[in-house]
Amino acid sequence: MIPLRDTIRSRRFPWITVLLIAINVYVFYVEWTTGPTPAAGIGMLAERYGVIPASIPPLSLLPQVGPGPYLPLITAMFLHGSPVHLLGNMLFLWVFGDNVEDRLGKGRFLLFYLLTGVLGNWAHVAANPSSTIPTIGASGAVAGVLGAYFLAFPRSRIITLIFLFVFITVAEVPAWVFLLVWFGLQVFNGLAALGAPNVSLVAWWAHVAGFVAGAAGLLLLAPRRRAPRWL
Repeated sequence: MIPLRDTIRSRRFPWITVLLIAINVYVFYVEWTTGPTPAAGIGMLAERYGVIPASIPPLSLLPQVGPGPYLPLITAMFLHGSPVHLLGNMLFLWVFGDNVEDRLGKGRFLLFYLLTGVLGNWAHVAANPSSTIPTIGASGAVAGVLGAYFLAFPRSRIITLIFLFVFITVAEVPAWVFLLVWFGLQVFNGLAALGAPNVSLVAWWAHVAGFVAGAAGLLLLAPRRRAPRWL
């Protein structure tokens, strides 16, 4: 299922969502043009700025090693491995991010996005502590946006491109159904990959943890709505 748009229009222009998309596109351009070939540039930056679980120290060592070894938990979420990888994450961010930004406000949304991305990447490290494969992508942070949307706008409808074997159709899918199916697939694939952490190239547990963190983050960061006053 590929989301095309939702049926809820945001009240304000989503400046932070657009800024995040622009940064990701620019960084991918840098990746694409850095090395002698696009693949070489992407690989070089992934090794330097991606999350390599075996290279991330336990949090208990933070006072001794400082924040340096943990910076990839942030930088990795702005790198992507291919145009399709970038397009997929940015499409989901565009469809769902504007409404979550509208609900949280610009500053809170930016903080929310970064925190859920870090927590998602940390979950990948915890699930694959010995992996030496660099992991990159905004998926953990985008999953956080999906988790927040799931709680905030469950009755919205998602205009979805659906592939059914050789058939392709466009349908309106309730947001809670779309996101529940998406989340279930992440959990299923994450469990399937536990036995072979160095084989899967997708950080399934970053998606799962990001989604859960996003739902929790919405409850913690969303401005409280004032109850109506009766005069």
